[in-house]
Amino acid sequence: MGPVRAWRDDEEIDLGPRQQRAVLAALLLNNGTRLSNDQLIGMVWDDPKPSAVMALRTYMYKIRKLLPELDLKSKDGGYTLKAELFDDCRGEPFEGLSSTYFEAQRVRIGNERLQCREALLEREMDVLDLQKHVAAFPLRERPRALLMQALYRDGRQADALEQFHQVRALLNEELGLEPGPELRAVHARILRGDLNLARRPEQLPPGLPDFTGRAAEIAQALRALPSTVGITGMHGSGKTTLAVHVAHLAKADYPDGQLFVRGDDVAGELLRAVGVENPQGDEAALWREKARGKRFLVVVDDVRDPARIAELRTPGSAWILTSVRRWNELAGVFWLRIAGLTDAEANQLFRRVLDPARADAEADVTAAVLQRLSNLPNPIRVLAGKLAARPKWTVAMLLAQMERETRLGAAISSDCQAVLAPLVKADRQLTDEERHLLQCFARREEDVIDVGEAAEMSGGDPGAIEFLLEALADVHLIEPLVLGRYRLPFFVRMYFGWRVPALTS
Repeated sequence: MGPVRAWRDDEEIDLGPRQQRAVLAALLLNNGTRLSNDQLIGMVWDDPKPSAVMALRTYMYKIRKLLPELDLKSKDGGYTLKAELFDDCRGEPFEGLSSTYFEAQRVRIGNERLQCREALLEREMDVLDLQKHVAAFPLRERPRALLMQALYRDGRQADALEQFHQVRALLNEELGLEPGPELRAVHARILRGDLNLARRPEQLPPGLPDFTGRAAEIAQALRALPSTVGITGMHGSGKTTLAVHVAHLAKADYPDGQLFVRGDDVAGELLRAVGVENPQGDEAALWREKARGKRFLVVVDDVRDPARIAELRTPGSAWILTSVRRWNELAGVFWLRIAGLTDAEANQLFRRVLDPARADAEADVTAAVLQRLSNLPNPIRVLAGKLAARPKWTVAMLLAQMERETRLGAAISSDCQAVLAPLVKADRQLTDEERHLLQCFARREEDVIDVGEAAEMSGGDPGAIEFLLEALADVHLIEPLVLGRYRLPFFVRMYFGWRVPALTS
């Protein structure tokens, strides 16, 4: 809504003379509404001459030729145009267009911009941003009231009261008016000490700058919100990273705040995030009372008790859950299962962390390294970082080291620990029977097994073995194919084929 300009891809389109741009702007401002010739002429020309009708037709012809995407239609002596519009708030609206109509539109859009800006300031309540806005518009009472509240919230009561005295003097001097009811009410409540401001939590961790892939999963999650979204996958698959990435993309739709919780005390953490420091009694009921009518975005990482989540959800707020295990007993959840990245995505992530030229110079070897990691993002990031810190190493050297370490000792390097950390964590949560079955599976040459083969291999009862295989599939250490058949990911095979007891002590 600044100067009337247009681009196709990266190339700017010449929209012609000022009056032609004015015709286009008038059509866009009345998006989807039929405008007659007389209406358009009245918008573009303050004192139209008889030649304006012919000029208008010429401009319409040229606009059609320049911008066929706009689907400009003519019917019954009028014109209709449909487009998706937005205001990027850069520059003066309709710069260079000078009719009475556009002057009025400038005023209208300027007021709308101010209202939108002040709505954002109210949501953020940032003292510095409010001070800048008040300095630019010193007579506007709404932002001044917000600044007083923000200062009071930060413990600056004297500064908040001084803002009231400043605006009162300014309104008297400039307009001969006293402050309005909102300013007077905020002033009175500050004097009484009863201005209670709800805390707006912003707890999302920062997203990763090298986040790669997952486009389909991201699109599915965004479509599913505000329904609860669950993200499940094995340790190291990037569940938390994906949840945080989606939350950052969606957070603008949840103006009351974003909360990030990890651990067993979900209700207590949520209450503390909104200012209830010492919750008493039924914490779930207290949270529902606090969240009623609000739009929060809540990310719960590593869910362990689905019953606790079920009693906390409220209408209007959105939840994103991560868990190794899919909690089917939790109703109303749209579940996404993630595993390794695609081959292309894994290669892209590797190249983002490492110099792309080094990876491309050994493309086949890079592919072999990624395959050994089952394309899991966390191990890829660690090993690519290791190579980046060793400029004289080739990818082939890294692969040779991985192949040489066919058995893990009690003492392993820090980078190897970081790569294996997800599987070490998963290993600690297994029963002895599950661990024994995985070790037997990892030592086979084939990566697919059925229940009968697993029973014969491990020496167990076929009925019991099937339950063990299903338990391992539930935590994504093996992949269920069809009934009774399972596949072992390469990364899991690598770890449990090497595993020694010292690593899980």
